[in-house]
Amino acid sequence: MIEPKSAESTLPIRVYYEDTDAGGVVFYANYLKYMERARTEWLRELGVEQSALVAGEGRLFVVHSLDMSYRKPARLDDLLIIRSRVTRVGRASIDFAQRAERDGELLAQGNIQVCCVDAVHMRPAALPAVVRTKLESLQE
Repeated sequence: MIEPKSAESTLPIRVYYEDTDAGGVVFYANYLKYMERARTEWLRELGVEQSALVAGEGRLFVVHSLDMSYRKPARLDDLLIIRSRVTRVGRASIDFAQRAERDGELLAQGNIQVCCVDAVHMRPAALPAVVRTKLESLQE
């Protein structure tokens, strides 16, 4: 297993009206959307396009499990920073620790395990070599 030492990415996200619930705060499930975007952009920063993985290697990523905790609410027009860090890389999975912050204050955090699957059969499959190579480059 690879244990990346410094595999962190940040993504700013503005809270829009559509993100809020009747109480005027970000609806809890939207944090999962924000974190999904952050993981996708993290891979993009590494030069990994998920659509190319599906088309070229028949591989895609699916969320296997997650553990979330919510600390404080975000509200309309807040600028959030979503921090993503790789905590473990397995043969067919990547574990992420993710945080939503506003002005450095923790609002929500989660641990998300993403698994690589064969796009046709939806069964676990080894991480593509290009992804593994990119992750290994974080060690240098």
